[in-house]
Amino acid sequence: MAKSRRRRVWERACGCCEYCRLPQSCTNLPHELDHIRAAKHHGHTTLGNLCLACAACNTYKSCNAAGFDPHSGALVRLFNPRKDRWTDHFQWQGPRLLGKTAEGRATIDVLKINANERVVHRRMLMALALFTPGEEQQ
Repeated sequence: MAKSRRRRVWERACGCCEYCRLPQSCTNLPHELDHIRAAKHHGHTTLGNLCLACAACNTYKSCNAAGFDPHSGALVRLFNPRKDRWTDHFQWQGPRLLGKTAEGRATIDVLKINANERVVHRRMLMALALFTPGEEQQ
């Protein structure tokens, strides 16, 4: 992948995961470029199909494009950082991320954003004033 494309994705995301909003500076594992629509599902390596994802979100998302809303049980598409506004689908409650829509809830579930170890990590970062949910990029 061209370095200029990689740099543009990083700059657009301000160095934060576009799913859970964790800044690169708050983790030892490098953030990765994620194909929103996976290459195996004919997703192209274009700026419109790439986002920045922390290692955990990228691993759990894998090639998934959809998940089940834990509230309704309906199969819904996952949050798309290029087409959706983050604040329309998510809100913070302390270190826990809440889904405001079926897509938001399914994304949190599939990407395991509220897994215990991830919530504990965010709580620690918040206590150290290294991560302030709600003040990151909109």
